[in-house]
Amino acid sequence: MDLLHVFILAIIQGFAELLPVSSSAHVILAEKLMGYDPSAPDMTFLLVMLHTGTMFAVIVYFWKSWKKTYFSSWESFKKQAFYIILATLITGVLGLALQSLIKHVFFGGASSFEIEHLFSNSKLMAAALISAGVLIILSSHLDRGQQGEISLRSASIIGAVQALCLPFRGFSRSGATISTGLFLGVSRQKAEEFSFALAVVLTPAVILKELYRLVHAQGLQTVAHGQVFHSMVPSLLGMCFSFGAGLLALKWLSSWLEHGRWHLFGLYCIGFAVVVLCVN
Repeated sequence: MDLLHVFILAIIQGFAELLPVSSSAHVILAEKLMGYDPSAPDMTFLLVMLHTGTMFAVIVYFWKSWKKTYFSSWESFKKQAFYIILATLITGVLGLALQSLIKHVFFGGASSFEIEHLFSNSKLMAAALISAGVLIILSSHLDRGQQGEISLRSASIIGAVQALCLPFRGFSRSGATISTGLFLGVSRQKAEEFSFALAVVLTPAVILKELYRLVHAQGLQTVAHGQVFHSMVPSLLGMCFSFGAGLLALKWLSSWLEHGRWHLFGLYCIGFAVVVLCVN
């Protein structure tokens, strides 16, 4: 892959990932415009590695606030870790169930089905973008500056909503989880912190899954010839680029969330859905 294209995709990912506008939808559209197949194993692996770069940006940016929220005491750490693990487990169980449902209902239980096959469906992506946009706008209107904390109930519901984001590119994970927190009375800061803490936990599992898919698709013989490594090099460079872009975008996200501009992200998602359909 051309390194210039990797750089462009990484910049798009770095800025869009940390805003609730679905970085996947933006990157997939850019891949199509560049002539790449978004559902190809090497492209889905590149997308995951770009997510990894922004994950490290999240860790760097939120570390101070996480220390106050999650590491202020042993009791606080146990409680918050339990909520994160619970939400992640719910996401995993419901996500696998949803994937199985899609496979058997819409693809006839085909053994060759992979959830990545949905990534190239522009109409589905646009529908997901509109859904995320409506969710963000509604949560913004219902937000009254509440100061609630993450609880067992809110962690469970946020984990369930996060599961809906896994198969549908365009249904922004951060947008959906933060909006759900606002619906449940959680403060803006706590909802944001919890949403990105979940992302840090979820991303390594997704990376391993996509690495396995890449190796499985190219075969053991190509691994022996180093072609898998060749596919990983552009992805690793892209991860570094997206890390830098992600740090620049984070202040923008926090500022708009804290100053009551959350609904603008929803309007953007709806507008971008129209762009996706027109390009298609």
